[in-house]
Amino acid sequence: MNVLVTGGAGYIGSHAVKMLKEQNFQVAIVDNLSTGHESLIDSSVPFYEGSILNKAFLHRVFDTFKPDAVLHFAAFSLVGDSVKHPLVYYKNNVEGSRTLLEVMQHHSVEAFILSSTAAVYGEVTSMPINEDSLPNPTNPYGATKKTIEDMLQAQSVANEAFNYVALRYFNVAGASLDASLGELHNPETHLIPNIIKSAFNASQPLKVFGTDYDTEDGSAVRDYIHVEDLVDAHIKALKYLMEFNESNIFNLGSQRGYSVLEIIKTSEAVLGVDIPYVESERRPGDPAKLIASHEKANRMLNWEPKHTLRTMIETAYEFYKGRGLL
Repeated sequence: MNVLVTGGAGYIGSHAVKMLKEQNFQVAIVDNLSTGHESLIDSSVPFYEGSILNKAFLHRVFDTFKPDAVLHFAAFSLVGDSVKHPLVYYKNNVEGSRTLLEVMQHHSVEAFILSSTAAVYGEVTSMPINEDSLPNPTNPYGATKKTIEDMLQAQSVANEAFNYVALRYFNVAGASLDASLGELHNPETHLIPNIIKSAFNASQPLKVFGTDYDTEDGSAVRDYIHVEDLVDAHIKALKYLMEFNESNIFNLGSQRGYSVLEIIKTSEAVLGVDIPYVESERRPGDPAKLIASHEKANRMLNWEPKHTLRTMIETAYEFYKGRGLL
């Protein structure tokens, strides 16, 4: 089976390519390297450098590789940046996805896995969040993903042969267990990479945004899953789609939360060093807790996360150490 991975040079996309190959799928990558990294690309995998906004380019890829399914990771994904540059996000994420869907339709490719986000939910007070929670995104990034989901749903109604799965998840962390792949964001906005970098650079202490939340230790609580668990869910969703030809939406999470201070303490235990941090004001719009239910994914995809918070920290550390980035 031929699987095209858009954004395959990025953090999650590169892990998807690796794990698809390990399960004997034929894989190809589309990436324009705007946020992806050539160093994360497997040289044995066909790589097509270009934008999903370029319809002629995509037609050439589809003519050459002839995919049976698409795993779609290509997107801009920084919430704060989306607030500053909403039109950029709508063009890249929404228009790029629409162009991709048009090319898929032309080539009769009917299976689509969307890397979506729990940001489609917005402010939710009932935890854990399940798929029945009404989407109400509060930032342009979440709004673009909700728009893509709406497009997919409309396309599945218009074309009965077309089916999709949208996977909504919160925070992804860690690196491949063999330390060959990991996060290389610039700027890095994710907590665990920034904790590790602060651990080995005392002149850049970590900022903890808010220590007065209504949580056990006062810091914000978030749901984290290891990147390989996340990709495992994408592959299970692809197999589900091919077996049942049924569109669906699934949340992915650990069903438990970790506070910022809990992650710092666990990192100190794993790394054997003190983590310097400074307390800062809450960021506007940051809720106290965000935790996802994965009951539906467990029931219908037979998926649940296997890796612990310690593994997320350990694998991230090994990746950065191996790259000489600490």
